[in-house]
Amino acid sequence: MSILSYFAIIAFLIVLIGVINEKWLHIQGDIVLILFSLGISLLILILQQIPGAAPYTSEIRLQSKFNFAAYLLDGVLCFMLFAGASRVSVTKFSQNIRPISLLALLGTVVSSAVYGLLFYLAASVLHMDMSLWTCILLGCIVSPTDPIAATGILNKLGMSKNVTSVIECESLFNDGTGVALFLFVKGILSQKSGGNFFYIMGKELFGAIAVAIIVSFLLFSLLRLTKDPVKHILISLTDVMLVYVICEHLGFSGVIASVVCGMCFAYMRNRIARRLVVQDPEELYDDFWEVVDGILNAVLFMLLGLSVMNAQASCFLPVLFPVGIAAVILSRYAGVRSCTFFMERGRIPGNYSSREFSMLMTWSALKGGLSLALALGTAEFLSQEVYLIVLNTTYITIFFTVLVQGLTTKRIYRLIEEKKNRRIKEERNR
Repeated sequence: MSILSYFAIIAFLIVLIGVINEKWLHIQGDIVLILFSLGISLLILILQQIPGAAPYTSEIRLQSKFNFAAYLLDGVLCFMLFAGASRVSVTKFSQNIRPISLLALLGTVVSSAVYGLLFYLAASVLHMDMSLWTCILLGCIVSPTDPIAATGILNKLGMSKNVTSVIECESLFNDGTGVALFLFVKGILSQKSGGNFFYIMGKELFGAIAVAIIVSFLLFSLLRLTKDPVKHILISLTDVMLVYVICEHLGFSGVIASVVCGMCFAYMRNRIARRLVVQDPEELYDDFWEVVDGILNAVLFMLLGLSVMNAQASCFLPVLFPVGIAAVILSRYAGVRSCTFFMERGRIPGNYSSREFSMLMTWSALKGGLSLALALGTAEFLSQEVYLIVLNTTYITIFFTVLVQGLTTKRIYRLIEEKKNRRIKEERNR
């Protein structure tokens, strides 16, 4: 099957599911895509067990094999991050830079470590052949919140702009910490020098920021010389592609660089907003990135569900469900709660208490394609048995956070808001 035929089928399924959802289901669009695509995968796997159907279902599975990690990391990731970051309010970001920095750095480190310890204890009891460092590596994979899931789903749940800004910005930046931790632990497990974490983190973070700012400034200077909105779009595309390629070549974080590019372009475009009203009255630039973001998000969530079709199951799969879900919730809560100790009372976003803020940030922490891409990359240095445990646990985590947490976050948010309002009212009456 050609790549064009494959994506023609994906596009048809996205449209079909979207129409069904719009007419009857009314579920959040990205969630319904992953729900239906997962259902399609499970249905094909069940049909394969029926006598006589195996040759047909095997052919479908063979044709559906797709290099998900290459598609995401070497293809569309930079554009999706740029589009998401370009919508971030610079004002909101500067107002919440302390909690965002704490969550993206300290919170991710603590969550990864706590997850590793919890999973190692469970693995020891269940006789899984997993070392402590392997469990921490799994923590590095599933602990960072996914920027694509956050911007694609949480933006549409009616949460306050202040809270949404913190969730979005943390998810956009904490992947740098997660990748740095992943590389550090990977070096230890592959019997190479793990290096110094702070050196790796500094190189990933500051190198990416420097490259993104310099290249974005130079290309935006070029953008000022033309009044054609189509050329503005091409310049922004060139910017994010060039920055991502340079950073990946130099060993910096292309993820962080793409985010910084998006924020730089958004900030610099705001500086010349009056001129852009005349040059781009139909808002072609904004519409282009909104459409690109919507299409790429839809394809990604569809591919996430369909990728299960070709995933092998570990013999520990039944116990990985409770272990993986419990570990990711408890470790995330521990990571967020550790950050609140460094936030002054009254300075926590949304006027939440430490407990309320920790509960909201725990339940709204969705995982997505980036975690799966990292998990798929462990096949080269982990044994087959351990790799399947890592991959299966990552799938479980992604589907639980997107389907269960994603569908209930709005309700949890309202309950926490009600609790916060009662608490504030009681404090005022004292």
